[in-house]
Order: sequence, then C-alpha cells, then structure tokens
Amino acid sequence: MNEAFHLLHRAGQRAAEVFAIKSDHKELTPRQYAVMAAIADSKLPSQTDLVALTGIDRSTLADIVRRLVDRGLVHRKRTKHDARAYQLALTEKGQMELGSAVNAARDTDEALLSALSAQEREMFLTALSKIVVSAPQV
Repeated sequence: MNEAFHLLHRAGQRAAEVFAIKSDHKELTPRQYAVMAAIADSKLPSQTDLVALTGIDRSTLADIVRRLVDRGLVHRKRTKHDARAYQLALTEKGQMELGSAVNAARDTDEALLSALSAQEREMFLTALSKIVVSAPQV
C-alpha cells in the first residue's frame, strides 16, 4: 500500500515503537511527551491552548492530562479569569521525566531518519510540516 494516509499511519506506529524502546519502555507515550513538551514551552497553558499546540482533540487531551496529573507529572489549577478552565504546569517530577524523554525523542528522530541523507531529512521534515499546517480541517 502506497497511500499517503496509510504510510503516515504506519510511520506513526513505528515512531511510537521506537520511542518506547529508546525510553526503556517507560510509561510515557509519544502523545504524553508532546503534551508535556508543550506545557514546558508555554507559560501556564490551558487545556484549550494545548489542543491548539498539539493537535490532539479536546477529549483525548483531557484524558492525557488527567493521567499525567494522576502520575504526579503535571499540576492543574483553575484559572483566575475562568473557573471552568485549568492552567497546567509540570511538577518537579514531570520536569525530570520530560528531561529524560527529550533524549529518547532525539534518539527516536535519529533512528527514524537514519535512512535519509541530510538533504532528504530536511525535505521530509519540511513536507511533513506543510501537511500538518495545510491539510484541510474536518
């Protein structure tokens, strides 16, 4: 099968498998890593902010945040301006977990892209970025 949607799905599956191996099968999934990295890169983001930053749908993101809170990796508190919204921050434990996961993510990228030349890597990442930004919303 050479359909783009199938190949992208398979590539995502391989990326998750490699990430699990590179992170020594710790309980942090690639999506949880993406959420934690987005929290770390933002100043007290809300869950709505994280939906926009990660592309993860609202209900899935809420479940991911709940799991991260339950594991003591993320702290959640109500915002001052909207009692329905939460501000999120990494806990000290979350910062440590993210620190080790950054290395796993870097190693995963290297393993996945190792078959490509430097020029092919740049073109591939540029093409993926264009797909993410310009694909029609449903």
